[in-house]
Amino acid sequence: MKYSVLLLLIPFIGFSQIPEKDGEIKKYVSEVNSDSLKSYINSLVSFNTRHTLSKINDPENGIGAARTWVLSKFKEFAKNSGGRMEVYLQQQDIQPDGKRVDQVTNLGNVCAFLRGTDPGDKRVFLISGHLDSRVTDVMNRTSFAPGANDDGSGVSAVIEGARVLSRSQFPASVIFVAFSGEEQSLLGSKLLAEKMKKENVQLEAVLNNDMIGNAKAGETGEINDHTLRVFSEGLPYADLDKKALGLRNLGLENDGESRQLARYIKEVAEKYVKKLEVKLIYRNDRFLRGGDHSSFVNCGFPSVRLTEYYENYDHQHQDIRKENNKQYGDLPEFIDFNYLRKNVAANVAVLASLAKSASKPEQVEIEVKELTNSTVLHWKKPKSGLAAGYYVLVRETDNPLWQKKIFTKELSLKIPLSKDNYIFAVQTVNTSGNVSVPVIPAIAK
Repeated sequence: MKYSVLLLLIPFIGFSQIPEKDGEIKKYVSEVNSDSLKSYINSLVSFNTRHTLSKINDPENGIGAARTWVLSKFKEFAKNSGGRMEVYLQQQDIQPDGKRVDQVTNLGNVCAFLRGTDPGDKRVFLISGHLDSRVTDVMNRTSFAPGANDDGSGVSAVIEGARVLSRSQFPASVIFVAFSGEEQSLLGSKLLAEKMKKENVQLEAVLNNDMIGNAKAGETGEINDHTLRVFSEGLPYADLDKKALGLRNLGLENDGESRQLARYIKEVAEKYVKKLEVKLIYRNDRFLRGGDHSSFVNCGFPSVRLTEYYENYDHQHQDIRKENNKQYGDLPEFIDFNYLRKNVAANVAVLASLAKSASKPEQVEIEVKELTNSTVLHWKKPKSGLAAGYYVLVRETDNPLWQKKIFTKELSLKIPLSKDNYIFAVQTVNTSGNVSVPVIPAIAK
């Protein structure tokens, strides 16, 4: 019997009371402004270089001046939050490592923490980009390194996200971060990820934006101004040796928490942002390369990288120069600000959807006590937030995306589909239509 026919056997429970789109999120998406993004990037470029090893005491040039400016923007937006946005600089002096740090350096992550309105909701969602920039020589800390796209574009997403969402009243918390030290081996993100792991922060999603403003391929000149790549790991890096056997037995090699987050991003972003396709890349990062989200992946937090469809290597990690009438270097003139606006809007929509949702259903389990061609799932209510109901998600094992949503107000559901042929998950849905990240069921005891 075909998949579509089988689903007709499932008892249908109407969900007309659940809106397709949340009006508040639509409003936030509409407020993302390309002129604001351009002004942020031009300001970042004006600091001459934002190299991690550059001066921190010069008021006009270097990484110190840049992070002071980002702090000032966060403080400006914090005035809209009713006292719920805390702005600070996470600092640590790091020692020379014989690799990409050759002097004692004050490392600083610029942070704005927007506290949720529900004291009982401990969830935290994080958006990031990296503040530091570079030229061809990764140790060159004095030459003009504008870093307009790498990663002024990502930092502009963080700043604009803080501006747009500063007035929100989400039950969960959101943290906006501009990392330092990315080009010197992810130093800033490691500092924050390890701190959050040590403090047992309930960090449920990291959206790391690194180069989201270039639409033109360097080699071919092709333009893609409508596709955003999202990189996610499949097998969980953290404690993989302990989890690998169970993942193999259950056939869940493609269903780690970061991969679930990536699918969530695709669904939400494409729903709220016009003329945007989210392309899921089934790798943790680009081939043999890495970004700040990897620091959080390594600490066991669901984390993904958001990146433009094409990287242009004429304008990435390049000295500013002209050769044979070709301009090299990461300059603002090579940013497509409408494309950047769409990618930032995707971040805003996803953050708002996550932070407005109720938390995940608890103790999601699948029954295996009998051999059957049907599947029974059961779960418990979320720890925080009110559930209007739940979506049971279904997809065939060889399909990368969820194919069917079944709505129920119950805490269990029997589905006439075999566990052999399908993957299942459950997510909470609230009255505004916002959903939690899906939970893959464990084996019922």
